[in-house]
Amino acid sequence: MARIVIVGTGIAGLIAAYRASAEHDVVLVTKADLGESNTKYAQGGIAAALFPDDSPEAHAADTVRAGDGLCDATTVDILCAEGPGRVRDLIALGVEFDRINGELERGHEAAHSARRVIHAGGDATGLVIETALVAAVRHLALEVHENTFMRDLVIDDSGPERRVSGIEVVDPDGDRRVIAADIVILASGGAGQLYTHTTNPLVATGDGTAAALRAGVELADLEFYQFHPTALAVAGTPLVSEAVRGEGAALLDEAGRRFMFDVHPDGELAPRDVVARGIASAMAAQGGRPVLLDATSLGREFLEQRFPGIDRSCTANGFDWATTPIPVTPAAHYWMGGIRTDAYGRTSLEGLFAVGEVACTGVHGANRLASNSLLESLVFAWRATEVLGEPWPAPDRRDVTVIDPTTGTQPVERAELQRLMWDLVGIERSAEGLEAAASQLTRWTVPGESIHDLETRNLLDLAWFVVRAALRREESRGAHWRRDFPDASGQYASSFDCVGSMSARVKAEAIQ
Repeated sequence: MARIVIVGTGIAGLIAAYRASAEHDVVLVTKADLGESNTKYAQGGIAAALFPDDSPEAHAADTVRAGDGLCDATTVDILCAEGPGRVRDLIALGVEFDRINGELERGHEAAHSARRVIHAGGDATGLVIETALVAAVRHLALEVHENTFMRDLVIDDSGPERRVSGIEVVDPDGDRRVIAADIVILASGGAGQLYTHTTNPLVATGDGTAAALRAGVELADLEFYQFHPTALAVAGTPLVSEAVRGEGAALLDEAGRRFMFDVHPDGELAPRDVVARGIASAMAAQGGRPVLLDATSLGREFLEQRFPGIDRSCTANGFDWATTPIPVTPAAHYWMGGIRTDAYGRTSLEGLFAVGEVACTGVHGANRLASNSLLESLVFAWRATEVLGEPWPAPDRRDVTVIDPTTGTQPVERAELQRLMWDLVGIERSAEGLEAAASQLTRWTVPGESIHDLETRNLLDLAWFVVRAALRREESRGAHWRRDFPDASGQYASSFDCVGSMSARVKAEAIQ
C-alpha cells in the first residue's frame, strides 16, 4: 500500500482520490476549501458520445479538427472511447445531469458535429459535479489538508533515477513542512491569473506547473492559452457559456451587424480560437468596446431555466438579457499546455503524475474543443489510478529545449504582470511584443514569502516560459496567433517540449 499525495480538489483530484483510496493511503491537499477549483465554475457541460446518433469516432474527429494539427491521436481516441463509460461512472457517484422525460438532455456547442454535451443544473455543471464528488470523498478515510499551499516538490536523487518523494507546503498557520509521499498526483489546475481578464477563480495561479518546472519536469505546448470568446464585460469577467451560442444566440458589433460569418462559415459556432479572434478584431474596429451577445430570441423562460447562473449574473450587473443584447469580451480560460504526460498521467519524473488542466496529454492540441476539459480530467485521472502500483516506464527520448530562468531584481506586483501578459502575450502576438515582454520579465522579481507572493512568483516563472515558447513558434496555429506569421507552417506541426535549466530547479530540504 503506497502513500499517495494528491494536490488539487477539482474533478481530476477528487476522482483520483476516490479511486486511489480503495488500495492506498491517500492524502488530499488543497490551498483553499475542499470544493474550490476551476471545476466548480464550469458551465457548459461535459462532452461524450452517449447517444445513438453519435460515436466516439465522430467525437474524436471533432477534437482533432479543433486541435489544428497538434492533437495526439492515441490520447484523443482514449478520451473519446472511454469517455462515455466514465460519464456513466459519474452518474453512479451521484452526479445528477439534467434530463427531459427521463432522458439525458444534451446541448450543442461550437465545433461539435453532434449534440453531445450534457449538463447539470442548467449552466452549473461543474458545481454539481464538484458537490457530488466532495460528498463522495468526505465519506472516505482520507487525510485532508485544506488551506494548505504546495510550495514545491521534494526530490530524492540518491538513487539511480531522480524521483519525487513528497511536497513542501505552507500550512494554515504559515509554517513550512514536508508531506512525504511514495507518489504525488498533481491536479492543481491552470493559470488563468496570468492575465488581467480571466474566467478562472483566484486560485488558478499555476502552482503545480511552476513547481514541476523548478523540479526539472518536462513541459509542453505552453504557448497555447485558450481565450474563451464570451465573458460578460464587467468586473470579474464572469463566463457566458459556449452553450448560449449553441442554442442560437448571435454576436453583433455595436452597429447591430452579425459579423462572425464574415470570419468563418460556421459563424458563432466556429472553434473557440477563431471566435475569440473575430471578437477581438471587431472590438478593435470599434475602439476596444465590447461586442454584443444577442440571446433575446431564446425567450426569458428558456434563459432562466437553461442558464440560471448566467441569468443571475446578468441581473446582478444590471442587464436583462431576455430583452437586450449583453456586452461580452474574450477572457483567458484554459491552458492546453502543461506538464507533459503519457496516456496514464505519468510525467518525466518518477513517481509524479499530472492530471487535469495542469497536464498536457496531447488531447487538446493547439485549441481545446468545447466541453472536453471535464472529460479529459475524468478519463485520465481514472487511468492514472490504474497504474499506481506498476513500475515506472523508461523515459521517452524526445527533443527538449532547456530554458534558463529569469534573474531580475525589480519588484513587480501581480496586476502589472497580468497587464503585460494581456497586452503582449494574449490573443494576438508578434515578435516585437513578445520580445518586449521577455525584456521586461527578465527585470522582474517577486520578493516576500506570503502565499500571495508565492503565487505571483509562480505566475512570473510561468510567464517567462510562455513567452519563450511563443517566440519559438513562428507561425499561427490554434490559440497561438502571430500577426507577423499569420499562417500555419509544416515546420511547426509538432509540440514544443521544454524543461527548466539546472539553475531553475530547486531541491526542497527536509524541514526539521
